Amino acid sequence: MPSSTRKGVIKDQEFAELFFKEDPEELFCDLHEIGHGSFGAVYFARNSRSNEVVAIKKMSYNGKQTTEKWQDIIKEVKFLQQLRHPNTIEYKGCYLKDNTAWLVMEYCLGSASDLLEVHKKPLQEVEIAAITHGALQGLAYLHSHNMIHRDVKAGNILLTEPGQVKLADFGSASVASPANSFVGTPYWMAPEVILAMDEGQYEGKVDVWSLGITCIELAERKPPLFNMNAMSALYHIAQNDSPTLQSTEWSDPFRSFVDYCLLKIPQDRPSSAELLQHDFVRRDRPPSVLIDLIQRTKDAVRELDNLQYRKMKKILYQEKHNGPLTESQEEEEDSEQASGKTNSLGSNHSIPSTSISTGSQSSSINSMQEVMDESSSDIAMMNDYDSTLESESSSAPKKDHVFIRDEAVHRDPRPELRPTSSDKSQAHNYRNRERFATIKSASLVTRQIHEHEQENELREQMSGYKRMRRQHQKQLIALENKLKAEMDEHRLKLQKEVETQANNASIELEKLAKKHAIHTEKETKTAAADEKKFQQQISAQQKKELTNFLDNQKKQYKLCKEKIKEEMNEDHSTPKKEKQERLSKHKENMQHTQAEEEAQLLSQQRVFYERNCRAFKRKIMTKRHEFEQEQIREELNKKKTQKEMEHAMLIRHDESTQELEYRQLKMLQKLRMDLIRLQHQTELENQIEYNSRRERELHRKHVMELRQQPKNLKAMEMQIKKQFQDTCKVQTKQYKALRNHQLEVTPKNEHKTILKALKDEQIRKLAILAEQYEQSINEMMASQALRLDEAQEAECQALKHQLQQEMELLNAYQSKIKMQTEAQHERELQKLEQKVSLRRAHLEQKIEEELASLQKERTERIKHLLERQEREIESFDMESTRQGFANLGTLDYPKEDYR
Repeated sequence: MPSSTRKGVIKDQEFAELFFKEDPEELFCDLHEIGHGSFGAVYFARNSRSNEVVAIKKMSYNGKQTTEKWQDIIKEVKFLQQLRHPNTIEYKGCYLKDNTAWLVMEYCLGSASDLLEVHKKPLQEVEIAAITHGALQGLAYLHSHNMIHRDVKAGNILLTEPGQVKLADFGSASVASPANSFVGTPYWMAPEVILAMDEGQYEGKVDVWSLGITCIELAERKPPLFNMNAMSALYHIAQNDSPTLQSTEWSDPFRSFVDYCLLKIPQDRPSSAELLQHDFVRRDRPPSVLIDLIQRTKDAVRELDNLQYRKMKKILYQEKHNGPLTESQEEEEDSEQASGKTNSLGSNHSIPSTSISTGSQSSSINSMQEVMDESSSDIAMMNDYDSTLESESSSAPKKDHVFIRDEAVHRDPRPELRPTSSDKSQAHNYRNRERFATIKSASLVTRQIHEHEQENELREQMSGYKRMRRQHQKQLIALENKLKAEMDEHRLKLQKEVETQANNASIELEKLAKKHAIHTEKETKTAAADEKKFQQQISAQQKKELTNFLDNQKKQYKLCKEKIKEEMNEDHSTPKKEKQERLSKHKENMQHTQAEEEAQLLSQQRVFYERNCRAFKRKIMTKRHEFEQEQIREELNKKKTQKEMEHAMLIRHDESTQELEYRQLKMLQKLRMDLIRLQHQTELENQIEYNSRRERELHRKHVMELRQQPKNLKAMEMQIKKQFQDTCKVQTKQYKALRNHQLEVTPKNEHKTILKALKDEQIRKLAILAEQYEQSINEMMASQALRLDEAQEAECQALKHQLQQEMELLNAYQSKIKMQTEAQHERELQKLEQKVSLRRAHLEQKIEEELASLQKERTERIKHLLERQEREIESFDMESTRQGFANLGTLDYPKEDYR
């Protein structure tokens, strides 16, 4: 809502640029009301600065549904600002004043509906083609920009002075396609709009349907089902076959065009662009067909308004000279005028008007009963006018005009249309006010305003129904958005849990890898220390063995040396020198032998050392390989455990998601069923209320007929009385003639007897005549009452039958909607079950694939590890073999003896 509306100034910057700042009451003058609808009124006006003629649509956003009304105004203004096409109404700006939006547009003469109202007969086919072609071009433009009009009808197709067709009244339009709102006027509404909330969305082809209904309206003066309650019409449209042109006089292209527009399945229905290529709108026609139609209509409107003017002049003249006319005088004069003057429009096929559309009327509710033509009484004027009046009326300027309102009309939305004062100057002013071009007669505007006031209850009922449907859609959308947000939050929560699980698994693997690295380093150090210790043990043992070996050699050397010395001491024959030489040689031999033995021992010790060290290295390598195998198994087992935990979590997530999906679907379906029950209850209440209203109206009509019956009977009684009086006069003349004759032919003394006999005969005959008079009166009253009772009973039965049919239609429609909704719910449940089953199958397949992949990774990694270790062992053994060491794997480590 705007923060302030004084002089059109609003504080909300979001909407400030949509409205002009000037005061519209100062900028526009000469306002005359030319239409009325549920939104407010439409005025003819003139820009006081540029002198430009415009149309102003006043829309109040005060009172009930203030916020909704304001949003509708904002939407319509934004929509109109986007339009740039010759066949759409030109937008000139919007102003705010006293909680009322002044929507300024180009001025048009009137609507296609006004043509029907003025001429009281259908349009010609070539005229319908021209109007349809212009409307189609405008619709094709809207649909190419993903816009939907959603309220196409004759009342919203306007005509300009040059004969140009304009689409108007975009209060119901949608700026997005597809849409799913329940919007439009019932009789013109496409089936998919009626079922929008229940069966999904619709596109611009709903305007094509409405255009087809409009063609029937232009060809038959009213849309199909117009004699039916608006609610019942909705049910009929939703579940029955498409309507068609009733008359066979129309051409095949026209019938084909209407049938194409009214294909019930939207996918089969052609688009507006495709229909522009249809023969009905492409065939040749005079370029001035609409200009000629407009001119004929303007002439007819001028004649109608002149008749109204002359009627007003006569009323004022009669009141001034003779006083107010009595009711009987007015009825007598009206009957004389009706019998003496025919319809100046030349329509021999006129039927009572039933359309109530105005040039820019967006009311979504229409009259449920046919409205009797008021213009018939306007046209049937008195033949004998005062000569002064005739001269004045004949000298009236022949300008295009309609009724003119007081300058204060914009301050009073529904002023009196005719002066009630008997002052002659008022009638003079009524005739000489400023006039403007239009194809809407004064009586038509008056009747439309009167009907708008009378139909407020029905309009409010339909408006309430529409608001309820829109509210239901908002509730469904709100719930869907809430459930979507809940599902998004649920999925985000699960995703975070999966990510947390993955991060924890990654951290655990990193920790395990660090642990393995530490253990590997520790094992490497331990192995190096063990190898060094092993080498030191062997070295120490070999050193000890070498020391013992050397000590033994020394002992043996000493023993041998002493033994040789003893032998030499015992051998005294050998010279000392020779002994010395022998001893020295023997000593050398022993030393050499000991040296060789020592070298052999050292060689054995070196070979033993190297063999055992290499065997120890091989053992350490084998131990390291076992350690690596243990680590990789631990790592792979860890991964498998994590994967199993992940899979269990995913299954748990899937089950929780499945549970949430079923719960959300149940909530959505429950709300939908509750809303449908509420909708059906409202529809039933509206139908019952409508039935009661129709019965009350018929009852009031019958009461009025009964009240009016004495007047009719009085007239007939007067006629019989006059006949009785005439008969009495004849009998009186006959009695006098007979009396004179009898007196002449009879003696005088018998005159008294004859006169008495004649008098008695006259009294007897008059008594018989009076009895006949009373019997005639009684028979007349009885027959009139009988005819009235029979007619009223027939009307009651017909109404009862019609209302019963409408109630049955409602029940059938509601049953169909319920069945369709249940079928939709079943489809949704099956779709969800299929979705859940497919998702679970995909999850299980994913788990199997991941487990297979993990097993494959396990097998490959272990295989690669074993192959690498086998290559290391093989390489080590080959190197050991080259060094002369074989079968190191079976070598037992020496403990004491290394020889």
